[in-house]
Amino acid sequence: MTAKQQTIAGSAFISGIALHTGARATLRLLPGAENTGIVFRRVDLPGRPEVRALASNVVDVQRGTSIGVAGGAVVYTVEHIMSALHACRVDNCVVEMDGMEPPICDGSSLPYYRMIESAGIVEQAAPALSFTPAAPVWAEQGSSKVVLLPDPEKLSISCVTSFKGCPFDPQYQEYTLDSGSYGTEIAPGRTFVDYADLKQLLAVGLVKGGSLDAAAIIHDGAIICKEKLRFSNEIVRHKILDLIGDLFLAGRRITGRVIAVKPGHPRNVELAGKLLREILSTQSGTEN
Repeated sequence: MTAKQQTIAGSAFISGIALHTGARATLRLLPGAENTGIVFRRVDLPGRPEVRALASNVVDVQRGTSIGVAGGAVVYTVEHIMSALHACRVDNCVVEMDGMEPPICDGSSLPYYRMIESAGIVEQAAPALSFTPAAPVWAEQGSSKVVLLPDPEKLSISCVTSFKGCPFDPQYQEYTLDSGSYGTEIAPGRTFVDYADLKQLLAVGLVKGGSLDAAAIIHDGAIICKEKLRFSNEIVRHKILDLIGDLFLAGRRITGRVIAVKPGHPRNVELAGKLLREILSTQSGTEN
């Protein structure tokens, strides 16, 4: 049976503090029409401008994955909500925001995953759109590399990461995307930051909303956080969380075998951009 596109059954919202601005932010999920994909809408701006969640609209990858359109709206750090939507196979959804950043919540995607669960998911009439490359596609720079091998059946990820000063290093995890296991194995993984990087971010006026409620800090051979680690390898699980979200910027469900070595938003988004261009090229060839 051909899989169908999906959207959420009703609306759901969450409020909290935004990571970088420190402002209180509210994010609301609304059902989306068939074939519209994931659309972010800035309800705080005149005209309520929208940005499609596509790699071609990424404007920054240094402090998370941010999207925008020339002369229009910008939305920062979309990767956590995108990860939850990808995992739940929500193809079409409107994400309304009353500011430039979503709430950071606890630094994971679990609150967003629970939002989607509470809203419910419904099938639509149109067939689901998925993509696996015909040949390996990769993005690399220095020691960071992300490779996607063809597999039309599922999205599986093998990821290794390493951070100097982390007491559990290197970290490795294998994971096959499934909406049920995502909620227990990947979504709870919280964001993290090296203390040296944190000082730089604070110096330029960022992470005003950061706290030990929303992140783990790597410092001098220790991991500092308000509660104990949720997994002994929580860092690499969060890297997988980010990767799942960034890959969804290709505009459809992605399947394949991912091998990721020290991944990050720059390489993740570069790979998603290559996939998006391949998808558009295939569509153009079909139309011709």
